[in-house]
Amino acid sequence: DISVYYKGFHADLNETYCVGNVSDSSKHLVEETYRCLEKAISICKPGVLYREVGNVIGKHAADKGLSVVRSYTGHGVGHFFHQAPNVPHYPNNKASGVMRPGHIFTIEPMINQGTWKDVTWKDGWTSVTADGQRSAQFEHTLLITPDGVEVLTARLPESPPLDFKI
Repeated sequence: DISVYYKGFHADLNETYCVGNVSDSSKHLVEETYRCLEKAISICKPGVLYREVGNVIGKHAADKGLSVVRSYTGHGVGHFFHQAPNVPHYPNNKASGVMRPGHIFTIEPMINQGTWKDVTWKDGWTSVTADGQRSAQFEHTLLITPDGVEVLTARLPESPPLDFKI
């Protein structure tokens, strides 16, 4: 997870990479987490309810046999690192708000192989899945434009390759 503060504004992004010999189920988790983010970004445009992001992510994750963490959400960014709107990634959430041109926020689904529940360790920072299964996350910072969406933290041609085709 990488955060940038530049000229008074914040941005946030995250990617998950496989290291070493990785099981097919873990590769599936990582790729489908990326697909959840892609699908969520594809619906972003003026007039879309923020709660729809969670419906799209939740459906794709469930269709692939995965679950969505509910404790952490996407969020608005700007002069403050965490600000409105709150962007839950799970289905049937009660998020309020409608995407409008000029809104800047993150979508950052954490997708798990097992339960959606997480546990925070005594250090107050480290979170793990409640059942010890693997989790993956991808994140981008988005700007709603009059015509749709711009991914402010989009991958560049020189970005490190992922372990699957995008």
